[in-house]
Amino acid sequence: MEREQIESIIESLLFVAGEPLTVKRIGELIPEAKRKEVQAALMELCRRWEAPERGLRVVEVAGGWQFQTAPENAPWVGRLVQTRPVRLSRPAIETLAIVAYNQPVTRAEIEELRAVDSGGVLKTLCEHGFVKIVGRKDVPGKPLIYATDKKFMEFFRLKSLAELPTLREMEEIQEERIKAAEQQGRLPLELGDEPAGEDAPETAPEPGREPEDREEPGPESSE
Repeated sequence: MEREQIESIIESLLFVAGEPLTVKRIGELIPEAKRKEVQAALMELCRRWEAPERGLRVVEVAGGWQFQTAPENAPWVGRLVQTRPVRLSRPAIETLAIVAYNQPVTRAEIEELRAVDSGGVLKTLCEHGFVKIVGRKDVPGKPLIYATDKKFMEFFRLKSLAELPTLREMEEIQEERIKAAEQQGRLPLELGDEPAGEDAPETAPEPGREPEDREEPGPESSE
């Protein structure tokens, strides 16, 4: 298969994909091409779309590749896409940082580090795709264990977990996004300020499972 054809196919795949595509996934979709040919084609597409007159970029994010609009065009794109940006509260960012650096981690382990109830914040982060449930810890009570999800990688523009930002860097990245959105007249949607306490949800439902698989109140706190 010719290099130009591989590049053309990858370009089409990235355009229609609703999420970042990994090199492995692209290789599965183009079995006629070798892995090194796929990687070379991606590098060439990155170079080609990096031209200043282009309105799109081919970028690596969350372990995969996707098209993104050129950052300098954000004010005009914002006039068309009137979605509200997300602003994570300080408790939410703290919880995300703990999950990111200690994953997989239980709710009890998070609360031990934060010294406050984190059930409500965890539920919110799960609902919005920043955190996911990846199983249960093999200890009495079998508490749920959490890890970061793809939205976390995309939100903080990370290629991989090896690029984890510090808590301060996470706040700075978020504020840059919020500032750009506010300049477009888009007010942020605040997440993660749910009150802690006994009424806070014990956990979020595990994706893809029936309600009966929801963790019963109590076991995790007894860990």
